[in-house]
Amino acid sequence: MSGHVLVVGEALVDVVVRADGSREEHPGGSPANVALGLARLGREADLLTSLGLDPHGVLVADHLQDNGVRLVPGSAGPGATSVATALIGPDGAATYDFDVTWDLAKGVRMRQQPLAVHTGSIAAVLEPGATAVHRLVRALRYNSTITYDPNARPQLMGSPAEARVAIERLVALADVVKASDEDLRWLAPDQDEADTARRWATMGPAVVVVTRGGEGATAYVHDGREVSVAAPRVEVADTVGAGDSFMSGIIDGLWTAGLLGGSRREELRAVSDATLASVLGRCVRIGAITVSRPGANPPTAAELDA
Repeated sequence: MSGHVLVVGEALVDVVVRADGSREEHPGGSPANVALGLARLGREADLLTSLGLDPHGVLVADHLQDNGVRLVPGSAGPGATSVATALIGPDGAATYDFDVTWDLAKGVRMRQQPLAVHTGSIAAVLEPGATAVHRLVRALRYNSTITYDPNARPQLMGSPAEARVAIERLVALADVVKASDEDLRWLAPDQDEADTARRWATMGPAVVVVTRGGEGATAYVHDGREVSVAAPRVEVADTVGAGDSFMSGIIDGLWTAGLLGGSRREELRAVSDATLASVLGRCVRIGAITVSRPGANPPTAAELDA
């Protein structure tokens, strides 16, 4: 199946501060990482984002384009590129501090009819850009599969109740949602994360996938089916970009299965347990490779298949 995926959302610089006091700068941003992961898996990925014409913006743009991501014309302009500071604990887990602004430029020139449109994280919640993202997703939904990862950032998204309104607005438009168990516990602290995923699966998506780090992942299908896979055991360098690379793997796997595109929506809703297990099995391997090395550094298709 030929075509491309349009990814909409923030690209920024991750400043990584490790437990030993060392400091590094890496291109990042959840949607940008998804586009990068797709490109490394050999897929055509366009990124509609907002970068400043500053050294950080040049760093991000060069990195993405060198890895095969196509920046949608108009994605760079005045202003500073956003920065996220990731503090890495002794166990490799990352916590974040953000200096982020988000909006979509007017008059950008996108290619027509992507097979899928992916968005998530800050871009789908932080105004003024979130309203523009929601409008764009609605406009493209007829012809494109919509995938969404809330990738909650409590420092930027207000209270869980406030964030849930914006997030569930996108959940209702999406065909596939991916969320971590941590996301769901923050958004609905009084509800088991599996119950939240099951509720989301009744709101419109064909499938809601919940990731649980080293414990694997579960797909909750709209018709009540559930499919779980275990994760490989690896030594963790850090968790930066792990969920994003997993999301890339979901899109890639559904692409391989011929389930992307608005015309394939009913086929996606009828996806078999075997297909879901195959897609998720590849995703947990992608995530395991990503966490085994520093930064948001997803595998290539050749690395994955080796």
